[in-house]
Amino acid sequence: MKQVKHRNSASKILILGTVFLFTFFNPVFAQDEAAVDNAAVTETASGGDVAKGEELFKSLCAACHKRYKKAVGPALFGVADKYDRAWLYSWVKNSAAMIASGDAQAVAVYEEYNKTAMNAFPQLSNADIDNIIAYVMVPKADPPSPPLGKKTETVEAGVSTNVLLIILVLVFLMLVVALFLVNKTLRNFAEANDIELPETGSKTPIWKAFIQNQFLVMVTAIFLLLISGYFVYGYFMQVGVDQGYQPVQPIHYSHKIHAGDNKIECKYCHSSARVSKTSGIPSLNVCMNCHKSISEVADATATEEYSKEFYDGEIQKLYKAVGWDTNTQSYTGDTQPVKWVRIHNLPDFAYFNHSQHVSVAGVECQTCHGPVEEMEIMYQHAPLTMGWCVNCHRETNVKIADNKYYEKIHKELSKKYGVDQLTAAQMGGLECGKCHY
Repeated sequence: MKQVKHRNSASKILILGTVFLFTFFNPVFAQDEAAVDNAAVTETASGGDVAKGEELFKSLCAACHKRYKKAVGPALFGVADKYDRAWLYSWVKNSAAMIASGDAQAVAVYEEYNKTAMNAFPQLSNADIDNIIAYVMVPKADPPSPPLGKKTETVEAGVSTNVLLIILVLVFLMLVVALFLVNKTLRNFAEANDIELPETGSKTPIWKAFIQNQFLVMVTAIFLLLISGYFVYGYFMQVGVDQGYQPVQPIHYSHKIHAGDNKIECKYCHSSARVSKTSGIPSLNVCMNCHKSISEVADATATEEYSKEFYDGEIQKLYKAVGWDTNTQSYTGDTQPVKWVRIHNLPDFAYFNHSQHVSVAGVECQTCHGPVEEMEIMYQHAPLTMGWCVNCHRETNVKIADNKYYEKIHKELSKKYGVDQLTAAQMGGLECGKCHY
């Protein structure tokens, strides 16, 4: 009698079905529509050049003025409608002279802004002032709808993911039904033609064969115990290790913008790191040293993930916390605490002194905290485990050049070890009492 290997036919049908699935069902994703470029107009009815005016405004005026909001000086949008053009020429070039001459409008502005005259810009021509006016007179653009804010997960495909999954499930079910029908057809064919099918179930079940082989059972048990021990050990070794921890703070602070783009020194904000055990949480007054004048970020600051409106909103949270009134440019006294979330946290039994590492050893902040100048949201870069600290002490040479703190001890210990460069470990960096006391 002939034996028919009907399972081979079923496998072929499965392969053909898979090929059909990936060749016929090939969803075409929708193309993103081209963004409309809403470039600013370069010239206005006054004849001024907006692009040149923007350049002049940012270099000469932005420290005291904003276009749509009061800062140190008044908001400048609408200034061409409020004052005569000739008067503006004279005011920009020499405001003090106009005040001294008794000009009514000049004196009124002088009195309104605490008797502070505007800086004189005699180097500006009338055309330059026209360009600045053209720039500040551009109406404020409507906020994007919806605003970018934080990036949200969206499906960019023209067909939703759920629809694709449903279709794939249906195709899979169709293949299963097709295989079942093929199997049934082959069996009917075998019976009709008196073809003997291979016996199934005549062999010993695999689990019985496994149990009957004692050596295989013992080896498998030992293997499973070793694997389990490995994973249990790895799990417990991660307890208390918060590498990668990245909490959301009550006020979004971008290290990338401050330390990266604007090159602000880390120790300008974390000043206590030079002289204290801890680096400290910067006072909000440190933030206000700059943000008294900076209430809005530059347009170029916006990214795909965070919009300009998002950053401006975070600055408003700072103002609310310190009680800063942007209209009067003064403190109201109504303050609110900011509940910052701590990121780097050593256990209480471990002693670490920032000043010893920063001021004495000259260790860069990035050595432990990673590339903070690239971090939009701060996170814990290093594991901060005992092994990580010990390895650093073993591998890091002590900074001797221009460091009188180590001059004498380096001279003695270098003779003892017979080396030119001492590591922190050779200077006692591995003694238990250094970190545990």
